[in-house]
Amino acid sequence: MSSFCKENGTAQAFTNAGDIPAAGAIREARASHAALAELREQLVCAYRGGYPILLQGGGTCAFYGNPYRFRGEEIAGGTPAGFVPEGSTDIAQPASVMLDCRRYAGVVSYDPSELVVTARCGTSLAELEVLLAEQGQCLPFDPPHFAPGRTVGGMVATGLSGPRRLSAGAVRDFVLGTVLLAADGSVMRFGGEVMKNVAGYDMSRLLCGSLGMLGMIAEVSLKVLPVPRADATLRLEMTEADALAACNRWGGQPLPLAATCWYRGVLHVRLCGARRAVDAACRLLGGEVVDISEADAFWRALRDQHLDFFTGPASATAPLWRLSVPATTLPLDLPGEHLIEWGGALRWWRPPLEHGQPVYRFGGRDHAWPGAAAALRHLVARQRGTATLFRAGTAAAGVHAGTAVGLSLGTCAGAERFHPLDLVNLQIHQRLKQAFDPRGLINPGRMYTGL
Repeated sequence: MSSFCKENGTAQAFTNAGDIPAAGAIREARASHAALAELREQLVCAYRGGYPILLQGGGTCAFYGNPYRFRGEEIAGGTPAGFVPEGSTDIAQPASVMLDCRRYAGVVSYDPSELVVTARCGTSLAELEVLLAEQGQCLPFDPPHFAPGRTVGGMVATGLSGPRRLSAGAVRDFVLGTVLLAADGSVMRFGGEVMKNVAGYDMSRLLCGSLGMLGMIAEVSLKVLPVPRADATLRLEMTEADALAACNRWGGQPLPLAATCWYRGVLHVRLCGARRAVDAACRLLGGEVVDISEADAFWRALRDQHLDFFTGPASATAPLWRLSVPATTLPLDLPGEHLIEWGGALRWWRPPLEHGQPVYRFGGRDHAWPGAAAALRHLVARQRGTATLFRAGTAAAGVHAGTAVGLSLGTCAGAERFHPLDLVNLQIHQRLKQAFDPRGLINPGRMYTGL
């Protein structure tokens, strides 16, 4: 059995029991411990002063979610934490404080034989994946790398999964435990490092996708899995309707389906698992077998949104919608281009542009913004799905440029980024926010206005 400790950018392997430092020494490395103490002090100071607190990681998902809003005012950016003036009563143009979570970094512990790794929020996701790959292991939910600098904390806070989510599951399915730095400075621990946690309320999974609205996710324990023994990709030409029907038919069979992607009349199917199972599935499904290096590049580009669909000429201006629907949903009557993942359960849609403006033409009529967002969400809700404005684009008039933490409203003006909650779920969100952040200062408005 071997364990790993990574502190301040270096990795060490301990192969003998006598070589492994005491748990306290691993967990409380001086530099990282000081960084957490400093972050805690800055958080408490800003919170007591009534300043909005913006939690910042690598900034790779700054486009995702609503702009920060506090007391009706959009917050364009945050002052780096360090000195927080006390006694300020400026409410009309509130100051804000940005906490750089990247300072609290490093892999706390990693035991390949137990398939568990614990890492701090500022740990580089790319470096963590390299460490796992050295032991033939991986994060099976395929976390996206939209840009260099992705962190473990940001991965959990956004809760986004990649193509293999179809078979492996979502981020939350692999989170065993978390450490949360709460608004009052308390350090709260949820779950642990084992598969079975009987803890009443599974707070660790609740933090996945919370966008930091409940506090700073300081540490995360994750279940990891071995890299599949065999991996093959098939390419088949078929229409959208035929691809959806095929994916649903195959989904009901004992096949090692790992990921699917349909775009412009071509369906890619990824098969992962035991060699015999993968080979048998290739023979059964047919199609063209894609070269392994080409296939690897394709799935990585899909995961990181580097395919033409995401980076084409219209990508900077036209909004990108993320539609989550039951996999059995028939093709949606929407103009423009579509890309379909997860066997039909995830559908990316970008409305076409006319005279530089996005066109929302469906249901037999044109819809003007922001009513178009409500109309689209009504259409998707009828299919028991949700519609998220994933990237706003800049096609709307009067758009201003965004910064690392100051987000451009773009075509989001007048509409929430995320699908509206029903009354019951909204009240649950409000009560959770009240319990963890009574003053509503941490990442205000990032998920929903008023939260």
